[in-house]
Amino acid sequence: METITPLQKLSTDWVEQLALEELNMEESGVVHMNEHLDPIHFLEESSIEFMNQLRERCEIYAMKFNEFRGGTNSGNQIKIFKISNTVNDFMLFRCSLRLVFARKANDLISIGFLNNGKDVYSARLKAKENPKQSPHEIKAFVGPFMDISWRFQGELVNLDALVRHYLSEFIRQSAR
Repeated sequence: METITPLQKLSTDWVEQLALEELNMEESGVVHMNEHLDPIHFLEESSIEFMNQLRERCEIYAMKFNEFRGGTNSGNQIKIFKISNTVNDFMLFRCSLRLVFARKANDLISIGFLNNGKDVYSARLKAKENPKQSPHEIKAFVGPFMDISWRFQGELVNLDALVRHYLSEFIRQSAR
């Protein structure tokens, strides 16, 4: 059994990027001395990564749901589509209902249902609640040392709980 050292768990992407930037700086002569102090670059990276993680989890769970429903031969399958002309927006589709995940800005992701191509509404958060006529918004907050966290209504977001909630609501709403 192979042992994983603490160093192997660390993400080294940022230091690799620094090395590449320095090599490019030497070749081009263009120096970016303050880029690491500008949150825009970090917000863009974080929002793209967040959306990729969302899509990856949705694909895994949709595939598993479809498999339990009888595979590709069954009706009412969940399908996932990329939204054209965007970096990584996507939607789930089933029985004329769409669940749309859209990166509206580097610090804002909206999640909402689209029914019949026109009516936009949010997922319910409580059993007896009526859906609101606008999508939910997940916002990025920049903390100390450019630490970015994603929040819903001011609360820290757990990605797995978020996917479970929206996918459960989507499956139940699209079963009608």
